Amino acid sequence: MIIQWFGQSYFRIDTKNKVIALDPYHENFTGLKPPRFKADILLISHNHDDHNNQDLILGKPFVMAGAGEIEVANIVIDGLMSYHDNQGGKLRGLNTIYLIRSEDMKLVFLGDLGEKRIKEETLEKVANSDILFIPVGGTYTLDAEEAVSVINQIEPKIVIPMHYQLPGLKIKLDSVDNFIKVFGKKPEYLNKLVIRSSQLPQNTQLVILQASTSINEENNLK
Repeated sequence: MIIQWFGQSYFRIDTKNKVIALDPYHENFTGLKPPRFKADILLISHNHDDHNNQDLILGKPFVMAGAGEIEVANIVIDGLMSYHDNQGGKLRGLNTIYLIRSEDMKLVFLGDLGEKRIKEETLEKVANSDILFIPVGGTYTLDAEEAVSVINQIEPKIVIPMHYQLPGLKIKLDSVDNFIKVFGKKPEYLNKLVIRSSQLPQNTQLVILQASTSINEENNLK
């Protein structure tokens, strides 16, 4: 499996069989230039312009934008309803958490989660995940302290922070350095994460991905 990040919460996940895109954004809203690529599955956590640019993705992907469950080519995806704020959605509405099972790994994408704690019924499904994508920039989502609290609930093997301040980003968020300090773990900095289930760490590992502006489609899945 290959995981690339393009800023905010925009990811590309290459599995052995399919390509998954998550939360592509609009350039005029974010100030960042998002790359385009062809995907088989597109997941949208919520309908805000820094997460919902469906037209950016090439091909004819299966689009999932809410709660439910699908299975495509041995990839099982469960959309779990949550809130974009800590007031039951009164401020920013709904958010979808995506649980992705592929290649004997369990990935959890929190989208723009604003709840300070994961609900017990959701935690039953996402706990002990292998890879956790978590917002850490505050203001509109979890801040550093809240993100660490959620990580401690889920207890993942790999943590990938997202939705934090980048050069050129019009939205003002906290830096990832603040999260790293609060989390207290030494990060590994990567251009992309190439991972197999047999390579998962024993203890929680922090991975900081470089925000790419182009696509690297090199096949490292063998």
